[in-house]
Amino acid sequence: MSFFDTANLATAHEIISRYPKPKSATIPLLHLAQQQHGWVSDDAMREIAQLTGTTPAEVKGTGSFYEMFKFHPVGKYMVNVCTNLSCQILGGEELLAHAEETLGVKAGGTTADGMFTLEDVECIAACTEAPCLQVNYRYKLRVGNDDFDQMIDDIRNGRADDLPEHGTLALVRQAIPAGTGAGITAPENAREAPVWMARNDVAEGSDDKDGGA
Repeated sequence: MSFFDTANLATAHEIISRYPKPKSATIPLLHLAQQQHGWVSDDAMREIAQLTGTTPAEVKGTGSFYEMFKFHPVGKYMVNVCTNLSCQILGGEELLAHAEETLGVKAGGTTADGMFTLEDVECIAACTEAPCLQVNYRYKLRVGNDDFDQMIDDIRNGRADDLPEHGTLALVRQAIPAGTGAGITAPENAREAPVWMARNDVAEGSDDKDGGA
């Protein structure tokens, strides 16, 4: 039985068609699996392996390099509170402690209703907006305790329209019409240099000509 539902299986094949080698689609397929299920299960990794001609171990090895892929059940909303230097100085540790109290779980835990997973994370590259956090990788900046409580209340009561459930990478899926993808020839089958290399050669020739004038 397929892990992917009918629509996502069709999407998976479309994604694979963009690449000269199916293995190159591993990361987009991991995102697709997480969007369907909320996390990446063993069944998902087995099917991705079949689709890409790899092994489940290779799929896990690729995905586990990246923090955003979860290989165990998590909440519908992943709350990542930054406690790195800039955020720490401006109250990140205190914000995390408040989040633990509000949600009733320690960092790394998931609320009993399955709504929220709380994580203590390293820098999320918004140091000028400290203290900051992410909810399903959407930024919330300069967050105070009251802001946090309001955010949680909005999510619980369906007022957070800007926050899709965990696993949703984008609200609009990329679509590439057949035959219009770039670099879809396998390297071993290439018979001429890529277009971008030829463009560079032309540009370098123009520079040489100008320099010698």
